[in-house]
Amino acid sequence: MRRFERALTREMAAGAALGFAALVAIFSVVILVRILSKAVVGDIDVSAIMPMLGFGVLRTLPVLLSLGLFIGVFMSLSRLWRDSEAVIWMNAGVGPFGWLRPVVMLILPVVAIIAFVSLEGLAWGARKQTEFEQVLATKNQVSALAPGVFSEDRQGKRVVFVEKVFQNGSRVENVFVQSFERGRMGVTVASQGLVKKMTNGAVFLVLEDGKRYEGIPGEADYQMARFKRYSVRIPAPALVERGETSRSMEAADLIRNPSPANMGEWVWRLGYPISAFLLCLLAVPLSYTNPRAGRSLNVVFAVLIFVAYNNFVGISKGWVERSLLGSVESLLLVHGVMLSILIAMFWRRFRGPWSA
Repeated sequence: MRRFERALTREMAAGAALGFAALVAIFSVVILVRILSKAVVGDIDVSAIMPMLGFGVLRTLPVLLSLGLFIGVFMSLSRLWRDSEAVIWMNAGVGPFGWLRPVVMLILPVVAIIAFVSLEGLAWGARKQTEFEQVLATKNQVSALAPGVFSEDRQGKRVVFVEKVFQNGSRVENVFVQSFERGRMGVTVASQGLVKKMTNGAVFLVLEDGKRYEGIPGEADYQMARFKRYSVRIPAPALVERGETSRSMEAADLIRNPSPANMGEWVWRLGYPISAFLLCLLAVPLSYTNPRAGRSLNVVFAVLIFVAYNNFVGISKGWVERSLLGSVESLLLVHGVMLSILIAMFWRRFRGPWSA
């Protein structure tokens, strides 16, 4: 590899790495804020914050890799024009097509990573997230007995309060339970109790040495009973049984089951590596800047093209899912348009400032 290619490859790689790191940091903060807002109101357990953050970053990884790579290539080539190095290299016999080799050599390994993540990694992450949410929901069934907190079930028919929790949540002290069933309100108090998990997964709060009061609110008629042991079932969380969706299916399974939804998912996943490759090639003619003029317009144009292209890929997924286009037609339309723009810009730049 010539000296020019080595220097350009190093500069583009450094720019891409910095851009990717900055994007990951920004998106991680955004995702973390959303997760924390749910954790504050109790929708997400504190122990689930970091795993959910990991799943969120994984979902955005193909876009972040693509955008980071595009930034590295575009900014490095723009600097060559801004500092007039491009003119020097052209006078030395290195024209615009000589820039393609280092660009392609840099982006091919990253595009391969993007392809693997989008075709297989996203589906794996979706399956693992579903499994994690199911395990977390079952865990929350037991951990809902927090000391000093009134815990209400989702139906609002039962409130449980425990003053103290011991032995990793297996024993409790000073328990208060209020329930409302069939028009009658029951109040149960006990000095102590224990949490038992049955073999079938059911969880019971077994109260010891307590009293139970039951009656109709507003009426004087009520019943009181003492007990040595009294079991209260902790209601299981509402687990939604999710069948395998297109989002969680492997790429090979999508092709073997070519429904509109599966083909839409396939077009969307395949669009990530294709768009990353074409956008980085487009950065070569797009990076041209007249040293006497500002470069703001080129930067804005580059951002608009990246956003529009990725949105177009997402829109094409909806077209395929609604059977408005076939998967092949959608791929040819979306990426064919971008390829045409790429060829047109190369031709325009080659006939213009690069003709020297």
